[in-house]
Amino acid sequence: MSSLFHKGEAVLAMLLLAAIVLLVFAAGVMRWFGHPLVWSVDVAQLLFVWVAFLGADMALRKRAHIGIDYLVKRLPNSTRAVLDLVLGVLVLAFLVTMTVMGYRLTMLNLERQFGDSGISYAFVTAAVPVGCLLLAITLTAQILETLRELRSHPKPVFAPAPKAGDIEEVVP
Repeated sequence: MSSLFHKGEAVLAMLLLAAIVLLVFAAGVMRWFGHPLVWSVDVAQLLFVWVAFLGADMALRKRAHIGIDYLVKRLPNSTRAVLDLVLGVLVLAFLVTMTVMGYRLTMLNLERQFGDSGISYAFVTAAVPVGCLLLAITLTAQILETLRELRSHPKPVFAPAPKAGDIEEVVP
């Protein structure tokens, strides 16, 4: 994907997060003055779901998701890359399934209203197929990159490749 798309995704996530902060702040101030914004909680929750999926995609692209690699990082690079490829394909299958099922759920929720806001609940559930599709595209690119470099210098799908000079903890 293009760098412009990645920057746009980051800007959108930042704008949504800023909107959440401003909305929650305004709701608190208005409540203090005795005029609560009843719909503000619903809109903040809706925006938070979208921010979570955008952030998950940005973290996957940077290979920054939390992982427990105590045993895996002791494997040879080629073995680790193959194991990551197998796991990547499983995760990709899950993401594609979630995209399809999330789309179906979104279509079922077109008429349903989200809380007191009057907004269609489909705007909330649409974050699932859109977010999972973005994650699937990112993961597919990382799997293909690992496959291309498997013979020359294997690189894990999910974790950043170790760099020369990285500090390794002492194993008892």
